[in-house]
Amino acid sequence: MFDRIKDVGHPHEELLSVYRDHGVVKREGRDDNFNKAAPDRNIYQLIGPGWLVVNRMKAWQGSVGISPYRGIVSGHYICFRPNHHEEGRFLNWLLRSGIYATEFASLSRGVRPGQVEIDNDLLRVLPVKLPPVHEQRRIADFLDAETEHIDALLDARRRQLDSLKELWVSRLAARVESLIAEHGIVRLRRVVRSVEQGWSPQCEDAPAGPDEWAVLKTSSVSSGVFRPMEHKRLPGTLRPDFRYQILDGDLLMTRGSGSAEHVGVSTVAHTEGRNLLLSDLLYRVRTDREWSPDFVALMLRSRPVRGFMSLLMRGQSGQTIKLRSEDIKEIHIPSVPVGQQLQIAADLTAEERRIEATRAAIETSSALLSESRQALIAAAVTGQLDVTTARPAHDREL
Repeated sequence: MFDRIKDVGHPHEELLSVYRDHGVVKREGRDDNFNKAAPDRNIYQLIGPGWLVVNRMKAWQGSVGISPYRGIVSGHYICFRPNHHEEGRFLNWLLRSGIYATEFASLSRGVRPGQVEIDNDLLRVLPVKLPPVHEQRRIADFLDAETEHIDALLDARRRQLDSLKELWVSRLAARVESLIAEHGIVRLRRVVRSVEQGWSPQCEDAPAGPDEWAVLKTSSVSSGVFRPMEHKRLPGTLRPDFRYQILDGDLLMTRGSGSAEHVGVSTVAHTEGRNLLLSDLLYRVRTDREWSPDFVALMLRSRPVRGFMSLLMRGQSGQTIKLRSEDIKEIHIPSVPVGQQLQIAADLTAEERRIEATRAAIETSSALLSESRQALIAAAVTGQLDVTTARPAHDREL
């Protein structure tokens, strides 16, 4: 059905890419492709409509597609020119289905699951079961229409999630601004007793057992919610440095990142009984005993305070941006009387949890929609679903 072709030396053709969720797409105008184009586009391969393009490293994840466009793709892809008269749209649905993703996974070889490469010789003889062309077109028409409806629902869910995120950010900002207007501001140096970095020995990238020790990753804090399982196991040959043991109620903050939005993010630790250690990528901020760590963490996460915090950060985008311990002490937060802090923190936390519960419900709905989409595709391309009698998506429970 296809001939393996590698046609390079066409640097002025339109740049294309293979996406796991979309197949072959045009790269121009997209803001969701974080792979930089190579400076020398002569190494890119020319393809045309109907060509099969396979990302050899990610075929098992679905990065495969029949191209509807002429253009150039990465020199690391495997490209095949069609020599058949089948319906390209049907082949695109078939080869991108979960059934073939499983096949591609079985043909891939590598040391670790996330670093595998498809075997070219096995790919060449992969069987493709096809119905008559007229049936292929009917199935492709059905899937084009049905997935368009499901994708519109998924886009609506994504917009809802974005709106909920902004809702919480806006409400927290409004509350902080009202607290500042009522109580004024205070520098953290008047509240903080100490700011310390931790310890980052060579650790094992595996979860620690109940009686083992582990060093926290930056990701344990960077989301603004403490995640105790984001850690690396301390090797048995190393003794833990108990000076850096994480205790429940510790106020933690990210020290540096390549992105400013991940610098200075704070949260309060809840270890769930695990033996955890502070890394040198995190700060532990100890406040006066009367001040509530939960209150301070919430204030530090608010838009007004982070706006001021950004002025104290050192470094440029694309490099490591850092917040020094001395800079932390210059951050301003609302000077709320200590007797009111616990109630304010409790009220804000309750509101955040209500919003997060709604977000979780929407995410669950989105996951079910995605599963339904994959099941629908698999059933249609394998003939398990008669597309001539199937109810349209807008008339079904999804």
